[in-house]
Amino acid sequence: MLPPDSHVHSQWSWDALAGSMEATCRRALELGLPSVAFTEHADLTPWTLRPGEEVPQEWRPLLADGVLTPPALDLDGYRDCLESCRQRHPDLRILSGIELSEPHWHTSRAGALLGVGGFERVLASVHSAPAIDGSGFTEVSTRYDDQPPADVVRAYLAETVRLIEQFDAFEVLAHIDYPVRYWPADAKPYDPFDFEEEYRHVLRCLAAADKVLEVNTRVPLHPQVLAWWREEGGQAITFASDAHDPGALARGFADAVQMAEATGFRPGRDPHAFWGRG
Repeated sequence: MLPPDSHVHSQWSWDALAGSMEATCRRALELGLPSVAFTEHADLTPWTLRPGEEVPQEWRPLLADGVLTPPALDLDGYRDCLESCRQRHPDLRILSGIELSEPHWHTSRAGALLGVGGFERVLASVHSAPAIDGSGFTEVSTRYDDQPPADVVRAYLAETVRLIEQFDAFEVLAHIDYPVRYWPADAKPYDPFDFEEEYRHVLRCLAAADKVLEVNTRVPLHPQVLAWWREEGGQAITFASDAHDPGALARGFADAVQMAEATGFRPGRDPHAFWGRG
């Protein structure tokens, strides 16, 4: 049996243009997943776009003066859809969830959302970085346009440490290797050992805060990062496809499970629970 997919987006995430909670639930049952968590986006940081940068037609209403402001989660609509799926699919455990982007920059808004949301799974992540000209913030991937790749990754990991130190109301750190998704093709190949000190610092802080590390398969997490997590005292992991459409659900999980087992993490008796140290 594959483990639960603990990081999934549906149509209630503003950027999941092909998302469908209902179709994702059906896909989860086809795959034999014990449970799935719909951790919809709460992207709290507006992004300043690059001059001439194009966005999907569906996002254009979110633009004003070159700044894209993600919409708030429609919590009522999300809850109604979640409950409907639970009633239609009683054999699948369906968890409510949220992915908070840069919550340490928006503590009041993040806290208010958690206060009314009643979410069963809370992820924290970093998607944004200060714009190079100081005019607001931009999505992390755009920093490769004006910074060496190594600097982008180091700045990202440093910001992740600040998230952990300044915001405690989450349980899982999402995609510690997020910038690797956009690593420039013409750059020196990505090597996690080039950032060992920075990764270990993040992982030590995460372990000290008693949080969970996500094994995100969107771009497979490098096995060495998971090994460092164990060495730095990490106690638990979760598996995450970060799917934005039903077809991506649990993608790469078979390989991720093998990697986790080789690193010394094992499932417990509860098939819905995080994996722990074996």
